[in-house]
Amino acid sequence: MNNIIQFGEKVEGYNIPVLNEREIRAAAGILFLLMLVAILVVIFIGDFTLLKYTVTIFLTDISIRVFINPKYSPFLIIGRWAVRNQVPEYVGAPQKKFAWFIGFGLSSLIFILSNVVNSYGPITALVCLICLVFLFWETAFGICLGCKFYGLFYKDKVQYCPGEVCAKEDRQAIQKTSKAQWLIVLGFAAYITGMVFLLNDLYVIPPDNLWDIIQGTTTP
Repeated sequence: MNNIIQFGEKVEGYNIPVLNEREIRAAAGILFLLMLVAILVVIFIGDFTLLKYTVTIFLTDISIRVFINPKYSPFLIIGRWAVRNQVPEYVGAPQKKFAWFIGFGLSSLIFILSNVVNSYGPITALVCLICLVFLFWETAFGICLGCKFYGLFYKDKVQYCPGEVCAKEDRQAIQKTSKAQWLIVLGFAAYITGMVFLLNDLYVIPPDNLWDIIQGTTTP
């Protein structure tokens, strides 16, 4: 029974239980996609059915992670299979458990408001947005925002962060961002702004069928 209900796995060379960050990111990407599609359906169609199913699935999966064992989380299993050919990147289990408890609380609140009370409003929308942000940062950047909160309470106990972000040593030269690079980013933002002003009248024109264009039968 003790082997079933546990959090993290023991790996040689690590003095605390760890998890594979690569499969966690893969699972977060799948959940992000499901949540995004469900929210877009609500926004554009006004149908909450898919969102209710997605929230239920999300809550069930994260409950398995925090109360039973991440090893038996369906999405983590899928994520493990997806990255099976990649070298594991180990992350400390304690901060992940803390982060997933936050996720459990957020998904529970959405479940109560949308599925039990059968309501919608700014609170539900805000919590859904927070969940999307958490999942996106995990997926796109490999940054666990929930783990950041763990570091605020247990600063001296944080170990084995993804990318060694909790290490004290300076970053390598290739990781540093110069002023010139930031100027490029600002210039690109100005370029996008100018493009919107200059090309908006052209880009809002609905496209024609390519075959009609080839045949010359498009309406002027």
